[in-house]
Amino acid sequence: MTNKIKVFRAMHNLTQEQLAEKVGVTRQTIIAVEKDKYIPSLELAFKIAKFFNEKIENIFDYF
Repeated sequence: MTNKIKVFRAMHNLTQEQLAEKVGVTRQTIIAVEKDKYIPSLELAFKIAKFFNEKIENIFDYF
């Protein structure tokens, strides 16, 4: 799985810390997800997509 969280963060001018706060996780979780070292739960993936007002498939690619 890959994702475009870093791109969407940049588009919304958000730090990893700010995004983490908005979706209720730690900065370390956002870092791990961005680097594809951690696969987010479905709940977290939907929270991130909802926060950016995007469809989940626009942010996450499943192989």
